[in-house]
Amino acid sequence: MNSKLNGQVAFINGGSRGIGAAAARRLAAEGARVAIGYAASAIAAEAVVEQIKAAGGEAFAIQADASDAASLTSAIDATAARYGRLDILVNSAGVLLLGPTEQFSLADFDRTLAVNVRGVFVASQAAARHMQDGGRIINIGSTNAQRMPFEGGAAYAMSKSALVGLVKGMARDLGARNITVNNIAPGPIDTDMNPAESDFALGLHGLMALKRHGTADEVAAMVAYLASPEAAFVTGADLLIDGGFAA
Repeated sequence: MNSKLNGQVAFINGGSRGIGAAAARRLAAEGARVAIGYAASAIAAEAVVEQIKAAGGEAFAIQADASDAASLTSAIDATAARYGRLDILVNSAGVLLLGPTEQFSLADFDRTLAVNVRGVFVASQAAARHMQDGGRIINIGSTNAQRMPFEGGAAYAMSKSALVGLVKGMARDLGARNITVNNIAPGPIDTDMNPAESDFALGLHGLMALKRHGTADEVAAMVAYLASPEAAFVTGADLLIDGGFAA
């Protein structure tokens, strides 16, 4: 176990799978105590907890529906109460709903906003109330805020673009407390949502400087950097980790 984050507490919103799970494991390896927020995947969340404990870390799972403000706020409040503090928030929960503009339902549009934008704001607001000076808020955005080269992704790209403006404003609001607020903008990452082995994946690789999917652990390394003391001067940023997708 590393000790860069020793004694700190991290809440991972959407920590049961993919990038969120990798971030939870990495922050725990750096010494943080980690709360794994999940919407419905209790079994998957508990599996991440067991992986962290097996490696010598401390973690627990707690239900937190990113589309439900009361559920999300309650989970963050409970985490702060459990440990007496909250230092790091990682907003990794997200949905990817695709469809042509003329057919995209308002229900899917509203769910995209509820999870990808409103949930990030709700979690950040709740976490900031508990954070001491020097806290960290880290969002998982998307390179699609910079480039949307295929059809059907208008609402998704819009939701991730909204996070860019949100972190700029929130970084100003929380800067006096030395709380940093940043986006990480991944490109194609090998997860259940976007597996590396598919015809769609091959098409994406043709648009990239590096002809492969990234890994969740590579994104988690950037999360760990932003959570660390070394990143104390980084705030309001949208940091691409996309293999040159947007280059």
